[in-house]
This record gives sequence, C-alpha cells and structure tokens, in this order.
Amino acid sequence: MDAIDPRPLYARATEQTAAVIKAVTPEVLAGPTACAEFDVRTLLAHIVGGTLRIAVVGENGDGGGVRALAEGVPDDGWPAAFDEVRVRVLRAWESDERMAAPVRAPWGEVPGREALPGYVMELVAHTWDLSDALGHPVELDPVVGEFALASARQMLPEDREGSGLPFASARPAPEGADVYGRLAAWLGREPVSRA
Repeated sequence: MDAIDPRPLYARATEQTAAVIKAVTPEVLAGPTACAEFDVRTLLAHIVGGTLRIAVVGENGDGGGVRALAEGVPDDGWPAAFDEVRVRVLRAWESDERMAAPVRAPWGEVPGREALPGYVMELVAHTWDLSDALGHPVELDPVVGEFALASARQMLPEDREGSGLPFASARPAPEGADVYGRLAAWLGREPVSRA
C-alpha cells in the first residue's frame, strides 16, 4: 500500500461522498445510521467537520482543535458545506512535499503519505454509513472501497474491544458481501438499511 499514492483515491472518495450527501433530504436528517451514536444530521456534521479537520492537518495545523460543524448548517446546506471543505482539503494535500513532511495525525506524528490512507478509510467508512442510512442511493466506487478495506485491515486489529479505537471490533461479513459490506463488517458496522 505504501507504493500507492493515496491522493487520487482520496479525491475520488470525496467525489462519492459529495454524491451521497446530495441525496440527503431534510426529512431523513433525524433517521438512524449504522454509527449508533449518530443520526443522519450528526453524521453529516461529523463528515464535514472531519474533512475540515483533515484539511487543517494537511495545512500543517493541529486538527484536534477543529470542532464538528453541526451548528449553523441549514437542513439543505450540507452539500455546499461539504463542497467548501472538500476544495480546501484537496488543496491542502496536493503537494508532494506535504506527502513527505510529517503531520500531526490522531495516532501520532507521521509523514503525510502514511496519514492520508487513514483519512481515506475514515471518509469512505462514513460515506458508507450515510449511504446505508439512505438506502444506498448511488453506486459506491469499488476501487476506493478496496483501498479503504486494505487500509482498515492494515491499521486496525480485528478485536478492538476496550481499545479506545473509534471503530467496533470486526464482525463476520454477510455471505456474498461486496467490498463495502466487507469494510462495514471489518469496522463492526451493523447495517440499518437492507437495500
């Protein structure tokens, strides 16, 4: 995975996230997601706030100080809010120097090329969470899914019980699951949608 430049995959991941966010309607904002602590609105705030955090990290800042952007975004404003941070995050990570230089990720100081795959995984996982909550309104990119799954398997142990890691322990993937079903299972997700 070290030989793969994660930037094009991250850009593709942001494109599919934008497409899923555009499918959100105000009447589903209070609905459940596979992320038990988030309803759709809170998940959107987490995605937008998390993407801003990744932009700040890419700009050589401390992303830990960035708060979720739940307040102030109107019900129909999530696509615009995500597009704004999406432009910023892609700009922050575009240089080869950023990929070589150390950044302050939640798991420590590492070169950008080692941090960005974790951010791809997080964005793709939460995009699946949102897509699942909406009944899978758009087809998700299997190439991005495979990269996210490989990153998750490399970074996260199968048993995460009591570890303090942000994802639950892996669960068995359903028979015949696609890459996103396998990713969701590896991250301990239980789908809310059966679509």
